[in-house]
Amino acid sequence: MRKLKTLVLATAAASCFAATAAQAERGSDGNVNIAYWQAVSILNPFLSGGTKDVEASSLVLDPLANYRPDGSMDPALAAEIPTIENGGVAADLRSITWKLKQGIVWSDGTPLKASDVVFSANYCMHPEGGCNAASNFADVESVEALDDYTVRVNFSVAKPFPYGPFVGATSPVIQEAQFKDCMGAKAPECTEANFGPIGTGPFVVDEFRANDVVTFKANENYRDPNQPAFATAVLKGGGDSAATTRSVLETGEFDYAWNVQVEPEVLDQMMAAGKGKIIAAFGTSVERLMVNLSNSKPEAGEARSTLEAGPHPFLGEHAVRKALSLAIDREILVEVGYGPNGQVTCNVLPAPAIYASTANDACKTQDVDAANALLDEAGWVRGSDGVREKDGVRLSILFQTSTNSVRQGTQALIKQMWQAIGVETELRNIDAGVFFGGDQSSNDTYQKFFADIEMYTNNFDGTDPEAYMGNWVCSEIPSPANQWIGNNMPRYCSEEYNALSAEMGKTASIEKRAEMAKKMNDLLMQEYAMIPLIHRGRVSAASNALGNVVLNPWDSELAFAEEWTRNSST
Repeated sequence: MRKLKTLVLATAAASCFAATAAQAERGSDGNVNIAYWQAVSILNPFLSGGTKDVEASSLVLDPLANYRPDGSMDPALAAEIPTIENGGVAADLRSITWKLKQGIVWSDGTPLKASDVVFSANYCMHPEGGCNAASNFADVESVEALDDYTVRVNFSVAKPFPYGPFVGATSPVIQEAQFKDCMGAKAPECTEANFGPIGTGPFVVDEFRANDVVTFKANENYRDPNQPAFATAVLKGGGDSAATTRSVLETGEFDYAWNVQVEPEVLDQMMAAGKGKIIAAFGTSVERLMVNLSNSKPEAGEARSTLEAGPHPFLGEHAVRKALSLAIDREILVEVGYGPNGQVTCNVLPAPAIYASTANDACKTQDVDAANALLDEAGWVRGSDGVREKDGVRLSILFQTSTNSVRQGTQALIKQMWQAIGVETELRNIDAGVFFGGDQSSNDTYQKFFADIEMYTNNFDGTDPEAYMGNWVCSEIPSPANQWIGNNMPRYCSEEYNALSAEMGKTASIEKRAEMAKKMNDLLMQEYAMIPLIHRGRVSAASNALGNVVLNPWDSELAFAEEWTRNSST
């Protein structure tokens, strides 16, 4: 374990450039094989909140700017980052003006225009369609093209942090010519565009097989004539994290394996083969339980898991939700499933440090006696089988997550912990490509949430949490009205929370912004709308043959894949 911990800490701070040749010409390094155990379902990040879909899309689609591994903003399609000092951000903070790099063309050879940026904003903000980047466009009044290379985003309020729209992989620019007939409710129907977007990124889609494999080839029109170094890229999805990690660290079949979720002792064994390395960094990833506050039961009919169905028959009770949290021993979950790559957390917003609340730290200590006392006081009585019930309702939970050995291990441990307080738990795991997919017709997506509890991790682009915390305003609740696209999985709706989110959007002081972010975090935590478990390091595996690769905790891990090379010494 000590060996692995040393590697993780070292690679979090180092940039892994050893034994790397100078940048070769485009395509000279052959093929790169990338393994994602969650298969890609769609290549339009506006229509999927799944990290695997957003990251695969980032090989093809660019935003105006990306976040570097150190958290700084790096111009992509933009000529520079607008600031008050350079005149790009208005003195009254009501607008931000972006200048595009001139000469950039789409992969089909047509020029990138400011009108494409305007279209992308209108696409996401369309009232008839759901958009997973909607929180990035909070308070956007309009987006206008001042000329072919200048775009101004106008806000309805003063916006001290105006970098929500088009910064980071979740909010890219898409081509108007390709998507113009795909607005609003029609967006999910445009299969050809959603599976094969025309982009400005380093690669173009060669073949897309949903929930299986995507093959890419170098974009011959990419703005840097020497990038990407790889002529082709294969992103294979599916399987499990242990298998994808092994394919890099032991067999050498793949060059990169995303999102390592492997038991620490198994990972140590894989590392012994000497074919690859672990790259890791702590950002904002939190493995959490999402609590369905709406009626998720089948008898709710077409209103199932919406506000119209009414409150959940037992998770609607605060005492039940709090008892579930009290019963969990988070230290054991970290030790068994994550080792040095995990830390106990009681917050959904664990970082950067200025935003981390200490108001919920009691969750770090398991208290089964207190959990049982809460349920006793609330009138939940144990039956002959040990399961509590009240007024004919049993505390019987359907608990779902994606298929992965660490997650199934975590589920099993939590089931045992809940059994100790008289809660019955049915465990369900769903293929990650489906669970995190964008298929609105499927009943198995994490956004439809046809279960009582679900577990997963997410995070946000950059280091400012405004858009992220905006995910739990009322308008972000998934429902048939927005094609089940939204990020408020618990169906949490609070006027106080909405007001704090709006206020943060127009607050300049970093100290006051931090205070508001903490208050929003604390509202969610103390309502137990979600139950945080583990602050996870972002951990991936890279072949020793892969150069110029650094784990990026603030954006897509593939956001700078154009810089990857094949090491000459391997």
